[in-house]
Amino acid sequence: MGWLSKVFACDPRGLNWPRAVGFLDVGMVPLFVFWAIGYEQYLLSTLFGALFVALADPGGGFGHRAFDLALFALIGAGVTALAFGIGADAWGWLVLAAFLVTLTAGLALAFGTHRFVNALLLNIWFIIAVGVESGLHGASHVTSHTWAQVVSWTGGAALWILVAFLWWLIRGRADLPQPFSELPGDTSRRKLTPPVILFALIRALVIAGTIALAYGLDLSYGSWLPIAAMIAMKPSLEQATLVSVQRLVGALLGAGAALLLLLVPANEDGLRLFAVDRGLEVVALVLLMHGAAIRFWNYAFYCAAIAAAVLVLIDLPKPSDYSAEGYRVLWTLCGVGMALVVMVLAGLLAKRAGKTPAQRTGKPNE
Repeated sequence: MGWLSKVFACDPRGLNWPRAVGFLDVGMVPLFVFWAIGYEQYLLSTLFGALFVALADPGGGFGHRAFDLALFALIGAGVTALAFGIGADAWGWLVLAAFLVTLTAGLALAFGTHRFVNALLLNIWFIIAVGVESGLHGASHVTSHTWAQVVSWTGGAALWILVAFLWWLIRGRADLPQPFSELPGDTSRRKLTPPVILFALIRALVIAGTIALAYGLDLSYGSWLPIAAMIAMKPSLEQATLVSVQRLVGALLGAGAALLLLLVPANEDGLRLFAVDRGLEVVALVLLMHGAAIRFWNYAFYCAAIAAAVLVLIDLPKPSDYSAEGYRVLWTLCGVGMALVVMVLAGLLAKRAGKTPAQRTGKPNE
């Protein structure tokens, strides 16, 4: 019970409803646009383009912000093109790409904590986008073009940059803080220590392994496996054990919520299926809004909201039946379990690496 109280402890100071409402306002624009033109398969790219560019916003003068955000959006467009371009190809290419993207993101710590976090965001988006493309490829009634997904991502990023520009004008062209000021803003270079490099390598191998299992074995709803592993894994060796447990609990809660939501359209068809799917898209957007509000209120609930929204939006284009829920539960548990194993191994490696210098010198580590 003591651990549970810590995992679900809430900090009232971490609630930020104005930020959440701002994201909802931005997210409603592409939602209605895609409803109007009938291309809902591009909604997820737009929403994550806007959300992740907002998370990457460094604050400060608008000229500096615009350059950093445009660069982030450009790299994100490349990641989007890669994910949707190879998402339906042979699974070997997916494994290789996932390994390289995850390893590069892990080593981005050398360019500062802020850029490391930005790289992790793009890493998460790559895994999600691969799952989206896999689901769209398996849905015969939906057509997805790589160039349109890239345009959608870029459009979402541009939408946030435009909102930031208008807010900058309204505030009298004054320098503004980070929209997500709780995220690290340090851009000073860091030395890549052997434990950090080793953990980045292990993390890349785990994600590549889950991709190989999901797509190499053609598992039903196998995209839940790497996504659950990515959500559950801590991004660095320095994270506290409590945060790691909150990630795991959040991933399971989010998957459970997504399962319940996806039971609603199971075995539905025709107009009723269309109406339910549109309703679930709104629910997913509201979940993302709550994620923006409670990011620093409680980390477990934040992870649950983001995981539920992502998994719902990924599975909507591909109608399922009640038997699919068992697969979703199984792959989520497997992904979270693999993440837990790698975190334990990383912790043991870190302790061993920390003890080695002390054993050689005969002095305790500082």
